Amino acid sequence: MTKTPTAAPVSPAGAADPSRWLRTYHSRAAAAARLVCFPHAGGAANAFVALSAALPEDVELLAVQYPGRQDRRGEPCAQDLSELAAGVAGALAAASDGRPLFLLGHSMGALVAFETARLLEEHGGAAARLFVSAARPPAQDWEEPDLALVGDAELVAGLRRLGGIPEPLLADPEISAEILRLLRADHRALLRHRCAPGTAVAAPVTVLLAAADPKNSLAQMADWARHTIRGHEVVTLSGGHFALLERPAASALPVTERIRGDLARAESGASGASGAPDPEPLADLVRELMLEGLAGRTPRLTTDLTALEAAAGRVMAPEAFAYVSGTAGSGATGRADRAAFDRLRLVPRMLRGTRRADTSVTLFGQRLPAPVLLAPLAAQQVAHPEGESATARAAAATGVPMVLSTFASRTLEEVAEAAGDHPRWFQLYLPSDRAVGESLVRRAEASGYAAIVVTVDATHLGFRPAELDSGYSPFLRGTGIANFTSDPAFRAGLPADADATATVLRWAQISTDPTLTWEDLARLRGLTRLPLLVKGILHPDDARLALEHGADGLVVSTHGGRQLDGSVSALDALPAVRAAVGPDVPVLMDSGVRTGSDVLKALALGADAVLYGRPYVYGLGLDGGRGVEHVLRCLLTDLGLALALTGCASLADVGPHVLANGDLR
Repeated sequence: MTKTPTAAPVSPAGAADPSRWLRTYHSRAAAAARLVCFPHAGGAANAFVALSAALPEDVELLAVQYPGRQDRRGEPCAQDLSELAAGVAGALAAASDGRPLFLLGHSMGALVAFETARLLEEHGGAAARLFVSAARPPAQDWEEPDLALVGDAELVAGLRRLGGIPEPLLADPEISAEILRLLRADHRALLRHRCAPGTAVAAPVTVLLAAADPKNSLAQMADWARHTIRGHEVVTLSGGHFALLERPAASALPVTERIRGDLARAESGASGASGAPDPEPLADLVRELMLEGLAGRTPRLTTDLTALEAAAGRVMAPEAFAYVSGTAGSGATGRADRAAFDRLRLVPRMLRGTRRADTSVTLFGQRLPAPVLLAPLAAQQVAHPEGESATARAAAATGVPMVLSTFASRTLEEVAEAAGDHPRWFQLYLPSDRAVGESLVRRAEASGYAAIVVTVDATHLGFRPAELDSGYSPFLRGTGIANFTSDPAFRAGLPADADATATVLRWAQISTDPTLTWEDLARLRGLTRLPLLVKGILHPDDARLALEHGADGLVVSTHGGRQLDGSVSALDALPAVRAAVGPDVPVLMDSGVRTGSDVLKALALGADAVLYGRPYVYGLGLDGGRGVEHVLRCLLTDLGLALALTGCASLADVGPHVLANGDLR
């Protein structure tokens, strides 16, 4: 059995003794930074033992011990959170040894950490960054009941539902009574706490949000932006309310990444409000390839993103290539999608002093390094044996979020594992079997997907000659149905002796639903607290209806030209959709996007970001995960250069004025 490390009070020589407040479980004197962790209501310092062990040697964890528990049981519990913050701030000042302090608070501890950061700043100190987990913003009503009015049995039942406390502890009457005593005392302090809406700290804020947290949602986290002058971001963790503590190895990764990033920026003199990957300097990829050329080496794949389709067509199996590249009918919609971009002309601007364009964007509280996400393309194993898993790793390496298709050839859990802690969304085709649809949503929540993108333009499959002429459907051959064959609700509808053929036939029967109406969107809205986007919108009235029925955002799309032949192009439809919903609703678009200049044109007409589709799958077919990463690096470099060459230092500078004749096409 592994022995739990003994807590050693932090007590620097010559300073006031902070041992009442701070504990360290893994002393790391050579660590470059200290992470100060504040426990939840009813919690104690030892809640962070596992996280301390999971951190690397360059980060030392200090756990805060509140009065009234364990070795401080003889002291009364705090009457107010500001009392706790004052004690910790004083202890940290006394324990200061010049190393940067990063603060992390879980649930109620996030409010104490916030107040501590504020007090440190008032007295000339500073926290380098504030991490908050399972916590609404400090000025927001937490809607907590008075636990003095809640009976013991009801309170214990609530703790069981929330998780985080081992069952043997709750089952022990003496231990359970002590947990309830502390919980009620801490809640009294929490209920007394008040924070003015405009109160802000100088430290950037990273919100660690568990995807399946029943008490907190992504929408509620947005107001953390009001409490920092340096910017905030949301990082999604897999698991429930106590994911931070129950999955310490996974939790340590984003925390460590941001601490190291902040230290590196401080050393270089750069600033950064978020730990998300910074965009590459404008010409880094260009310089890299030129230096390779001096050594006689050329890139494995072309950097011409419009030439990838032809290259992939030469190496992919003909039927697989036909599936990926094919469009509806005569191909008129696909051609219109591209022609709409080609009609627009960008206007270069000179001498703007833009060394590095800031391509970052915030969507639903998450800061992304670029306004690009990978579109949900199905059955990617037709392009490469690793399929979506290879794509997820490449997306994570470049900082680009992936939107995973319902019809993926790898399960959403497998793709989540490949993506690690990098942002990802889940695209949903609503099945006719509602139990399967709900099960898919629950699995996405539990696996850390940060948004649901429901596709509404494919309730009927388009007429696609390339697929029909080859008689090829990957799904009928068992590729692209992994999320169904792994789903308990789907399997519950199969006979016990179902073979592969019966499984595929069952999938074909329930995988989509041509009878869907807007009321079904409203029902889906009631299933999840994740942001909900509707994909496939081309008409302003449909955009309004989507919002009326619960959508948080929209994706203007022709499904890559694969549905209705002769349709309006996505780019042509974009301005009217934006006008219909106003400036504050997130609007994304796809269909026809190939280059960085294309991305800029979409942003100029009102898109907040684009979904990037076929080119990355061509990269996957040509060179696996390396091919996807190459395509994305080319796209992001091209976008950064396009911004700089049009005089835009950031996305905030982009508008119709970057186009010739404004928005006239």
